[in-house]
Amino acid sequence: MDEVIQITKDIKAGNYKPIYFFMGEEPYYIDKLTDFIDDNVLSEDEKGFNQMTIYGRDTTIEEVISHAKRYPMMADRQVVIVKEAQELSRNIDKLEAYAENPQPTTILVFAYKYKTLDKRKKVTKLLDKVGVVYESKKLYENQVGDWIKRVLSGQGYSIEPKAAAILVEFLGTDLSKISNELDKLKIILPKGHTFTPKDIEENIGFSKDYNNFELRKAIGEKNQVKAYQIIDYFAQNPKDNPLVVTTGLVFGFFSQLLQYHGLKDKSQFNAAKVLKVNPYFIKDYEIAFKNYPMKKVSAIVAALRDIDVKSKGVGASSISQHDLLKELLIHIFN
Repeated sequence: MDEVIQITKDIKAGNYKPIYFFMGEEPYYIDKLTDFIDDNVLSEDEKGFNQMTIYGRDTTIEEVISHAKRYPMMADRQVVIVKEAQELSRNIDKLEAYAENPQPTTILVFAYKYKTLDKRKKVTKLLDKVGVVYESKKLYENQVGDWIKRVLSGQGYSIEPKAAAILVEFLGTDLSKISNELDKLKIILPKGHTFTPKDIEENIGFSKDYNNFELRKAIGEKNQVKAYQIIDYFAQNPKDNPLVVTTGLVFGFFSQLLQYHGLKDKSQFNAAKVLKVNPYFIKDYEIAFKNYPMKKVSAIVAALRDIDVKSKGVGASSISQHDLLKELLIHIFN
């Protein structure tokens, strides 16, 4: 994120590079940086003759280079943006000649999604030498909550850890989806507001009381009544609560609890680091640690593997989702 901020600062200051190559598994920042250049380098009057957007599936490297070598009309520079540039991956080495002598009045931008260039290759080294090569890496699930917090902080908002966890649970690690949902909240709620689970439920549609996060919490506390209420809700809303996701998250919780049992240093900071979770949630593991001895946790992990196989239809094609969820809780609580 710091690298993204620096790139945008340089562009705002007019410190342009002749080539920007944005690549990686996470498309969010690739799109953000590409759009930033699209919006901020040329004036609206200059864009008509001097800015073009082309798509990798509709062009060739030779055509891209041909466009890049043109001179701007009635402007100091032109901008050529290549979206879906990963479609040109087979012939990307042909950029070498242009990268050795880029047109100084052209800003050439590649949005190269879901792939990366081999950093050992000559073309990558040349692009990095004369321009900017930025790799947008996919965040791990345990990193997304902090990302949400940082993004909102920079925009004048904050969020409760539980609310961030609910967003991650339902939207996964797709930063674009999460950003879109946060934008909805920012339209409705004033700057300075702290987003809560209630805000998420009322404005986005995820239940703050009946979700996998609350199920995991109820299981950790051995709150059987709450756990069975949640799986009844899941059974009534199977499309919004896929069994495979539920078993996966519960399995992950008990796998981490097994790790927690083995820790010599169970301090909040160290446990959060080892388990790769927000320190806010360590208290859930502390409670579960008291309720589930290591031997019981091992047995639950083994039972969950069996439930997971059944949830995928192996040897249990006639068992309903509700019955499998009940079987899961019976293994855990008994």
